[in-house]
Amino acid sequence: MQQTRHLDYNRRYMLKSILPRLGKLVAGFAVMISPAALALPPGLLGNDHPAVQAVIAVQKTVTDTWMQHSEVLGTAVSVNDSGDPVLAVYIDRDAAKAGDVIRDLPKRVNGVEVQVHLTDKFRSMRGNPHGGGGTSHTALQTPPIQLGTSGGWSKDLANGYCCGGTLGSLVQISGSQYILSNYHVFESDIVSGGNNTVATTGDPIIQPGLIDVNCNVNGAQTVATLSKKSSLPRSNVDCSVGKVVSGKVASNGSILEIGPISKTTLAAAIGQAVKKSGRTTGLSRSSIVGLNATISVAYDNECAGGAAFTKTFNSQIVIGNSGSKFLNSGDSGSLMVEDVATNPRAIGLLFAGSSTDAIANPINQVLSFLGATMVGN
Repeated sequence: MQQTRHLDYNRRYMLKSILPRLGKLVAGFAVMISPAALALPPGLLGNDHPAVQAVIAVQKTVTDTWMQHSEVLGTAVSVNDSGDPVLAVYIDRDAAKAGDVIRDLPKRVNGVEVQVHLTDKFRSMRGNPHGGGGTSHTALQTPPIQLGTSGGWSKDLANGYCCGGTLGSLVQISGSQYILSNYHVFESDIVSGGNNTVATTGDPIIQPGLIDVNCNVNGAQTVATLSKKSSLPRSNVDCSVGKVVSGKVASNGSILEIGPISKTTLAAAIGQAVKKSGRTTGLSRSSIVGLNATISVAYDNECAGGAAFTKTFNSQIVIGNSGSKFLNSGDSGSLMVEDVATNPRAIGLLFAGSSTDAIANPINQVLSFLGATMVGN
């Protein structure tokens, strides 16, 4: 019987009562914002927009304090129904004292509206035995394969479970082509406990992933070899790469149901329409709803293993994910691009989310960490 793994947070949270002084702490902050400062020109809101920068300035003064309480999962810059920038606060809807937290949060911080978002915990998006409709993103492909497909580390089997994710896109490093995915898809096995091995440079990267071949590597093909980058826990990106095996991957970087992409990238902006191609939900579309997000994600030390570390990411992109229709377990590693018909530009590397929001590393941060460029037109 096929065994797969669905990553979620099983950590116990020490539920603290949030202090009434949360609302008082913001009163002494020096940053003051007048309504006129938030007047918006037409068009999308990017990180460099003065109105967004003004909210970021306030966000920096409160996020660390608020996130000392386990009920607060993160913050981001978002917009309200009128299109005005606000400070979004993500609250764990399953926390026993979520209501107390919401009551104690201020309505405004130095002129900036505070908007509460109830959600489940953010988690990395590995493995789950269901796929999207239409084009199969889980089937064994005839080489050279297209990306946006099921794949992963060939030895990602431990503790009675196998894991996997999405082979997202193609990048170039020092003249060679590599498959881009997530750290937690390719190399998060850091203990030998459940399978007597750890992820090592040179290990096979396979298509499809073990979760789609009944955990039997003989049903998959090697398309790349792992090149460990150890992005976590030290850096601000969840990424990993595998060096392409000659002839196994489309050299133009074509992605299932998207096709070839642009070699140039695009900065995120609130309201930007986006799409992605991934193992579980296939081709899906949404829009960016938040910028400069600070969120925490827990990572295991191997497939179905114990806790390795919890990483707090900064400057992340938030995408609408109602009902997990845009991103679900197994979609980790998918490339998020602008929603245009031809040669879309990459915006982010998807790696985590909840049933309401998806989270992406800004692609330029990923490329900078790797010393890479996108393969495309």
